[in-house]
Amino acid sequence: MSQHSSPLSAAHRTQLAAGLALAAVGAVAFSGKAIIIKLAYRHAVDPATLIMYRMLLALPFFLFMAWWAGRGQAPLTGRQWRGVLFLGFIGYYLSSYLDFLGLQYVSASLERLILYLNPTLVALLGLLLYRRRVGLRQFLGMALSYSGIVIVFAHELALQGPAVLLGSALVFASALSYAVYMVYSGELVQRLGSLRLVGLATTVACLCCILQFLWLRPIAAAAVAPEVLWLSLINATVCTVAPVLLVMMAIERIGSSLTAQVGMVGPMVTLVLSGLILGELISAWVLAGTALVLAGVYVVTRGRI
Repeated sequence: MSQHSSPLSAAHRTQLAAGLALAAVGAVAFSGKAIIIKLAYRHAVDPATLIMYRMLLALPFFLFMAWWAGRGQAPLTGRQWRGVLFLGFIGYYLSSYLDFLGLQYVSASLERLILYLNPTLVALLGLLLYRRRVGLRQFLGMALSYSGIVIVFAHELALQGPAVLLGSALVFASALSYAVYMVYSGELVQRLGSLRLVGLATTVACLCCILQFLWLRPIAAAAVAPEVLWLSLINATVCTVAPVLLVMMAIERIGSSLTAQVGMVGPMVTLVLSGLILGELISAWVLAGTALVLAGVYVVTRGRI
């Protein structure tokens, strides 16, 4: 028996290790987004221009992703195209733009913690829209997470003033819009597959960001510092395209729940990077709030009782 079970166990361990590594690297790469954006804002660039460059540079990758996943597949129906347009608008364009706006007013650490409330928002939307049961464990997890956000928010409010209110509201709206995407994407994911849906929806978002820039800004506004272009290239590839692929590969190997739990490394990485690169204050209040948010999300993703 052991002769037959050992290879299977070794294969399982290899797949588990690969999945954990992919999820961790994806979470770390995605966490760098806020750091990159904050660095770019130091070069007097506005949010509409900055997000345009990010999505313009990411567009070829997402077009290729959509084409690759759609090879040999049936063309989309009109209803499916409407779903893709809606999800691309609300889940990637609106969520990203609100996040870029909010990062003008809040620290990278607080931004990452607010965005990490996404699992709790998905659970609440499921309760409100579909009457999905929310167990006691999930309510306790939500209470922990939101307590942590209140602690960090109050700390920043005392240090930076009322602008933190606007920034936090914008980032929370970003998290909420992405939660709506998560809730409504289930049917299309089953029909199109996750890679094809992500490729198409993000392509829609890229086009929205480019059109928004052309509508709001003169072409001359595209003339930015070379540092902004390099930072946008890193943001588009390392912090946008790469995490999408890495997380999807991780989910295939270890499932969405474990991938989400490994993703808890993200806020901690953002916290460390914001201190080392941006010089943001890492106080005991920020550490306490981060610990509560991570504990709450862990409880929520562990399941229901």
